Amino acid sequence: MADPGSFAERVKNQADIVRVVGDYVRLRKSGQNFMGLCPFHSEKSPSFSVHPVRQFYHCFGCGVSGDVFKFLMEVEKLEFPEAVNAVAEKCGIPIPRRAPRSPEERREQRERPLLVELHREAARFFREQLESTAEGRAARGYLEDRALDRETIAYFGIGYAPASGEALLRALGRRFQPKLLETAGLVARDPGGRAYDRFRRRIIFPIANVKGDVIAFGGRALGDDLPKYLNSPETPIYKKSDTLYNLDRARNAIKDRGFAVLVEGYMDAIAVMRAGVTNVVASCGTSLTSDQIKQLNRFAQGRVVVNFDPDAAGQVATERSLALLLENSFDVRVLVLPATKPGEKAPDPDLFVRERGKEEYQKLLTKAPPYVDYLLTRARALDTGGAEGKLRAVNYLMPYVQRVPDRIARSEWASRIASQLGIEEPVLREALRRAAGERRSEVKPKAELLSAPAKPAERRIIQMLMDADGFREKLARILRKEGLHAGLESEKIIAKLLDMLQEDARPEVTAVADFLEEKDRSLFYRIVFEPQAENTWEEAESCLAVLRRRRVEAELAAVQKQIAANPAGTELRKLLARKQELHKQLAESPA
Repeated sequence: MADPGSFAERVKNQADIVRVVGDYVRLRKSGQNFMGLCPFHSEKSPSFSVHPVRQFYHCFGCGVSGDVFKFLMEVEKLEFPEAVNAVAEKCGIPIPRRAPRSPEERREQRERPLLVELHREAARFFREQLESTAEGRAARGYLEDRALDRETIAYFGIGYAPASGEALLRALGRRFQPKLLETAGLVARDPGGRAYDRFRRRIIFPIANVKGDVIAFGGRALGDDLPKYLNSPETPIYKKSDTLYNLDRARNAIKDRGFAVLVEGYMDAIAVMRAGVTNVVASCGTSLTSDQIKQLNRFAQGRVVVNFDPDAAGQVATERSLALLLENSFDVRVLVLPATKPGEKAPDPDLFVRERGKEEYQKLLTKAPPYVDYLLTRARALDTGGAEGKLRAVNYLMPYVQRVPDRIARSEWASRIASQLGIEEPVLREALRRAAGERRSEVKPKAELLSAPAKPAERRIIQMLMDADGFREKLARILRKEGLHAGLESEKIIAKLLDMLQEDARPEVTAVADFLEEKDRSLFYRIVFEPQAENTWEEAESCLAVLRRRRVEAELAAVQKQIAANPAGTELRKLLARKQELHKQLAESPA
């Protein structure tokens, strides 16, 4: 992949594959090679080997192999150029800068080091304001109420932005151009063009990149100012979608422990870290993104415990994050913190640690259940009984099932869902398989198709053709002879069942569904999902009588329509005679 004489070849020749792979896999010396647990499949005994001389890896368990670039492309889901740059960065190899394509790009390249320096000075200013001013004392009181001591405040570099609208501007404006302060998002302008500090009367949390350089800030309002949290805008050095709060401090702990704890906000991350869980990062209150997951996967080895706030917004954030994490093959657990007393609101991580203590948090963290248990609990709340309730529950789970790339894992999903929701497993497996194969996020038909479901007699006929071993063939002969299924909502389903029984084949759910279009297949699944009474021939005869009466009623309606068209002579007499016969049949048939 690396062309002779190219930068990629130079990087490959200088790179140490053991060092690069060692960031993701715990390697131990074994002869002239290094061994570890394969990051690409689950195993208990090491079969993943790295050859330091030939600079390649091979797994004797799953067969994967490649060079240092291939490893990063697979483990971090990078394209080749990204992998080359990542290896160069890890190995301290200078990356040639591409010539800027525009004046704007040239300006951004010049500004980047200045912006890093500016943020470093701004962080120092905010810390000084917290430590040495009267306003800062009030802010320290707020932090002390949240159980943050001086050591913690210093460790996280927490500061304070004064209420004055020009304090930062005056302090840094002598060293940095006003335009640069605006580019950094530290200064804004009012409609009249007057410059003012973006952050005012707020607790300031520095946000750093994975190297530890401060690149942005988050500000928590004191009092009732809105918004409650205000973050820096995106800049040439700060992209919200690929930045995780505290990753610079937590990266080594994540790597050592083999997983990360993911929380929502700054205070949650700080509280959890103070509880001794040093492998914690925060999504900064935004929805988790694919870029953030890539960053996390560099250190977390595909394992994460999600512990978002218990409110509605936190639940939505948890579910969105799960979908992305599953899509990226993460092993996910979900920690839902319990309320202190029954009926009380469940606490967020920050409040839980302060009220219940770090030992209790650590104990619950070790018991965090797999994501499937969390989702099944949520799904069961949607299952209010009957076919509709089960479909609601299954369709809630579908987006997550679709994102599980491993076939075996999806199979385990189906078994768990079927067991927990009381659904016949073959039916559910087929529904999930088809929906996933067709890239649909639900198994139920669209709303307009639900508006005209098959009548109860049709539904019981289908159930008896499937399950009534004692009289299934007899029922099928009558339906074929009299054509009672013609024109029914379920006509195609019954017709397929009759065809299979004609061939002496006992109908199987998946075999029937294979021959049905989406609308009929969905109706068929709904009927199969429904609870069934004991099958008796007496009920079968009753259902047949209903179908016969419905056929007579349909013909009578058609005759009435023809008579309303004012035919004459012989045609009218025939229609009137037929109408009389149909009325007689209705009078003699069961109601």
